[in-house]
Amino acid sequence: MPDRKAVLARAAELRAHFEGAGALAVEPPILQPAETLLDLYGEDIRARAYVTSDAMRGEQMLRPDFTVPVVQMHMMQGAEPARYTYAGTVFRRQEHDAERANEYVQVGYEVFDRDDPAGADAEVFARISEAVAGLSLRAATGDIGILMAAVRGLSTTEARKAALMRHIWRPRRFRALLDRFARRLPEPAGRVALLEAADPFAEAGTLIGKRSRAEIEARIEALRADAAAAPIAEHQLAALETLLSVRETAPYALQHLRDIAVDLPDLTPALDRLTARLEAMDARGVDVQRLDFEASYGRTSMEYYDGFVFGFYAEARPGLPPIASGGRYDALTRRLGRGAEIPAVGGVLRPGLMLELEGTA
Repeated sequence: MPDRKAVLARAAELRAHFEGAGALAVEPPILQPAETLLDLYGEDIRARAYVTSDAMRGEQMLRPDFTVPVVQMHMMQGAEPARYTYAGTVFRRQEHDAERANEYVQVGYEVFDRDDPAGADAEVFARISEAVAGLSLRAATGDIGILMAAVRGLSTTEARKAALMRHIWRPRRFRALLDRFARRLPEPAGRVALLEAADPFAEAGTLIGKRSRAEIEARIEALRADAAAAPIAEHQLAALETLLSVRETAPYALQHLRDIAVDLPDLTPALDRLTARLEAMDARGVDVQRLDFEASYGRTSMEYYDGFVFGFYAEARPGLPPIASGGRYDALTRRLGRGAEIPAVGGVLRPGLMLELEGTA
């Protein structure tokens, strides 16, 4: 492993590079209020957060990343447009992989700009790409917003679409819901019997658990409404499945997605944003003709991403996490903005992994 002193020196260099690009250096506290933050991270990060508490401050957590604290800071007092950079330690428990660090240095670059989101996407990607140049990494890109648009455009109930949106970041659960809503699998016998019963509570005995009778009744009615709804149309389901399998260079992926939009026309605005992003990347010197695009990329990362996502990987070291990653998180600014919002995108790097790949340990 690289020497910590060397890691901190590289982190300082990276932060200085971003400051030179106009970013303001910030340093959110290591201890963060847990109540709000735990709901904003993905399932994986929530399970790996270090949480503590005291009588004065309530539950606190060691920061698992910088983006959420930076967004909180910006939404309270930031000017527009804004660029931020930071360098410091983040903390994540590693209960299933002793080889992975439970604390490591992270450097980031975040852009808040409502005038040119496509240009901001390209700017962040290009700056992160410049920072890892020379490491022979593969860049992967995707767009969670395209999948979200596809779900919103399905001809099915709002309840079903809401369930699918909640589980976009859990591919297996998402797949199971699709199969259920398409009637591809028979309903469990126990559920069928429950929904057909004139009185589901007959012979149920004493209620055990935290749910009240009213909450259970509401859940049963929701299941009955779902059972009465028509299945998702086969052509829409096939189009969604095709979308999820798209993995090509960006221009071919865009062409393929345009074809899919014939059956899922709500994709068009999201694809127009992808087109604008690729044009902005090209203007910044990114070789978009060779840039990989995966429609499912980013579905197991931070749940606050809702648009462009990217990562840089050392293919010769498949056991390593991404050396750099990032994405767009407009919805996060709405959740933390108390009525305000601003388009925002950012990326982070791991200088320790960069030094490890350079062989400077």
